[in-house]
Amino acid sequence: MGRFAKLSFAQKTCVASAGRLMQTTAMVQPGARIGVATSGGMDSFVLSQVLLIRKAILPFDIELMLLHVNAGFGEDHQPLLDWAASRGLAAHAELTDIGPRAHSPENRKNSPCFFCSMLRRKRLFALCETYGLTHLALGHNADDLVSTFFMNLTQNGRADTMGPSESFFKGRLQVVRPLLFLEKSTIKTAARQWGLPVWDNPCPSAGRTKRNEIFDWVATRWAGNRKIKKNIFNGLERMVLSGQGASQGDQPIEVTK
Repeated sequence: MGRFAKLSFAQKTCVASAGRLMQTTAMVQPGARIGVATSGGMDSFVLSQVLLIRKAILPFDIELMLLHVNAGFGEDHQPLLDWAASRGLAAHAELTDIGPRAHSPENRKNSPCFFCSMLRRKRLFALCETYGLTHLALGHNADDLVSTFFMNLTQNGRADTMGPSESFFKGRLQVVRPLLFLEKSTIKTAARQWGLPVWDNPCPSAGRTKRNEIFDWVATRWAGNRKIKKNIFNGLERMVLSGQGASQGDQPIEVTK
C-alpha cells in the first residue's frame, strides 16, 4: 500500500487526482511558495490537507501558507488556525466586512456573490504579494468545472470554463486548482473521514446562486444515467487539458468556497 496505506478510498482518490493534475500541468516547481485560499468550507479544507500530503511526496521542496479572508458573517476561524498550527503550517486570517457589504445598498450593480468574490480575490492577491507567494491555490472541483462551463455557455455564449493553472500579473502569480477533476461527493466523504473542522457557510446567499441553479439544471439531465455524467466530466477534462476552452488568467476568477 505504500505511502497511502492509512488513507481511505476517498482520501486516496483526492490525493492521487491532485497529484496527477499537478504533474500533468507542471503546476508547481521547486521552491514554490503556495498560498492556499481556505474559507472554512470542505473544498478548501480538503485542498489544504491534500497539499500537505503532496508536499511530503514531492521530490522537491515547496512552502504552504493558509490564507483566510473572513467574509464577516460571524464565523469563528479559530478552528482553522488551530488546525494549521497543529500541522506546522503558516496561516494568515483576518476579519472583514466584505460579506455584509455585498448584501448592502453599497452593492447595487452586481450580485452579492460577484461583489464578495471580487473583493476577497483582490485581498488574496494582495496577501500573496505581501508574503512573497508564487502561487494561489483554490479549491474548485469538477462540479464547479461543469457549472462554470454551462453558465458561460448559457449566460454569455462562450464555450469555456476555469483552468487548472492560470498566470496573473505577467507571470508573477500562478493561480492553481489541484482538485479541479474531483467530484464534490468524493471531497465531502474525504473531509468527513479526515475529521476536518469544516464550518457551515453563514452567507445568506449560500446555495441560492446562479452557479447552483445551473448545476442543478445540468444534474437533472444526467439523473439516472451515470454515462451522461461521466461523458460530461470526461469531455470537459479533455478540453481543459488540451488547452481549449480554459481561462488563461489575468481576468476575473471566483474565490473558492
